Formats: sequence, C-alpha cells, structure tokens
Amino acid sequence: MPQDWPRLDWPAWRETAIHLQLMTQIAGKVRIALTPWLNHGWHVPLYVTPKGLGSSPIPSDAGPFEIDFDFQTHSLRIATIGGEQRSLPLGAGTIAGFYAAVLGALADLGIAVKISTKPNEVPDPVRFPDDHAMRPYDAAAVEAFHAVLCRVDHAFKAFRTGFLGKASPVHFFWGSFDLAVTRFSGRAAPPHPGGVPGLPDDVTREAYSHEVSSAGFWPGSDAYPHAAFYSYAYPSPPGFADATPRPDAARFDPALGEFLLDYDAVRTAANPEAAIAAFLQSTYDAAADLGDWDRAALDCAPGIPGKPRAV
Repeated sequence: MPQDWPRLDWPAWRETAIHLQLMTQIAGKVRIALTPWLNHGWHVPLYVTPKGLGSSPIPSDAGPFEIDFDFQTHSLRIATIGGEQRSLPLGAGTIAGFYAAVLGALADLGIAVKISTKPNEVPDPVRFPDDHAMRPYDAAAVEAFHAVLCRVDHAFKAFRTGFLGKASPVHFFWGSFDLAVTRFSGRAAPPHPGGVPGLPDDVTREAYSHEVSSAGFWPGSDAYPHAAFYSYAYPSPPGFADATPRPDAARFDPALGEFLLDYDAVRTAANPEAAIAAFLQSTYDAAADLGDWDRAALDCAPGIPGKPRAV
C-alpha cells in the first residue's frame, strides 16, 4: 500500500537532509580516520539498522567502539567495548556545535581521533568547526527517510543474493548520501578519469578499479530534486543507454549518465518490492550482457531462507 512507503518531498525537507548529511559525514569521517583502507572504500560507509544508521565496530587504541544514529529517539550514541556510552541529541543546531560535541564525547571516552573537517561531495563546503549556520531538524521527515531506507535495504539485500561473484555489502555512503549495492565482473576496468566534485581522484580510481554494475537509492538533491533509484555501469558498454529498463517508469537520464526510477513510481506501485527488483535486474542485465560478463559463472537463483544454494 502507498502509505506503507512514506512520501519523501525533497524541497520540503531539504534543509534537514543537508543537516543530516553533514552530521553523518562527521561520524563517517571518524570511522575512515581509524579504519584500515578496504577495497573500493568499503571501510567508509554506514549501515542501515532498525533504529537508524550505524558504523559497525571501529578500531581504536582504546578498543573497538561504534557510533549509531537512532532516528527513533533522535540521538547519537557512542558505545565502547567496555560498556561506556555517550549520547548526544539530534535536533536543530549548528554543525560546529555537533562537531565539537562528537569529538568531545570521543575524547571523554579516551578515543583519540583527528578527522578531515572539510565536507565531501557537497557544494560550497564549509569546514565543520566553522559552520555556525543554524540548521533545522524535522524529526518526522527523518523518520520517513529511515523507514524508506529500511525497505530499500531489504530489497537490495534480496537482490544481492542472486549473484555468485564479488559484490559489495549494501551500505550507506555519507558523501553522496545514498544507499548502494555493487556487482563486479571480475575484470579490471580502465583508469577512471576522476573529476568527481569533492572526491579525490585517487579515491575515485581505486573505487572503480574493476568493472561494475552499481545501483542505489538517494533521497534527492538540488541537481535532481526527487527521491530516486539509480543504476549505472563502469565502464558503460556500447548500447547501454539504449537498453530498455523495467518497470515502464524507469528511463535513462543522459545528463546523469545512468538509469533512474523515481521513488514516487515505486511507492505508488501495486507491488513496490517487485518494481525495485525489476529495475535492479533489468539494468544489471543490460550492463552484464552488453559488457560481455561471464553470466554463467556469476549469476545464480535468489537466495531462500534456510535453504543452501544447490551446487
């Protein structure tokens, strides 16, 4: 039912979304500062939880700890292996204040960390300690966003089970503020040209060192002010833009260079999960078939709970 998939109106919650994105960047940068580099930046993201977004355990000289955004109580919790916790409220305020509170809570727990204070992948970035603009926090909009993330996370994880090759976790990138899942052909890709705003070229080239078919969901942006699902291939094989995606509402956007399916078309569909599955599968089919992936070796039937895959 449409009401089970909350409405996301980017213009209505834009300022809260930007505020939330910057807060997640502070938490994410703590993880990236302390975690050894993992292929394709997989040490960077946060993960969807039943309550919000979480870091998973982060190593430190004081022992493992985790940072969790709780969008039910609207708080940020930092918990250590020793059982100590610090909780900070999520609400209207400044990024400078939130940055100071997070770093102060970590120091209070004996966790020493220095992070890059410049936001990534946002226009006109202002360093966290210098961002004194008062920003709103619409709790209902954040709760709706989290509800959507939980549903999309479930759909993406189901899609991930139908692949035997290398595949990423389903993870939330705080730079681009999107939930993503990526499949790999197993072959090296030509060097990425870089040039992604707010992202160092060496990071981009490492992330795209191998051929991918990648899909995701983002809540909107000023460049595309609509919540949407996306799918792209790198490198993009000849004819990819001319492929026919499913469902009928999906299309290729030449300006963005990827397939799009607006979230509103999904939330109002008779079966939203089936619409997402059709989009993911059809766009992967286009990338894999046109890119000459070894599908006999890479593909498999979707997983079934409690049933081992037949070999």
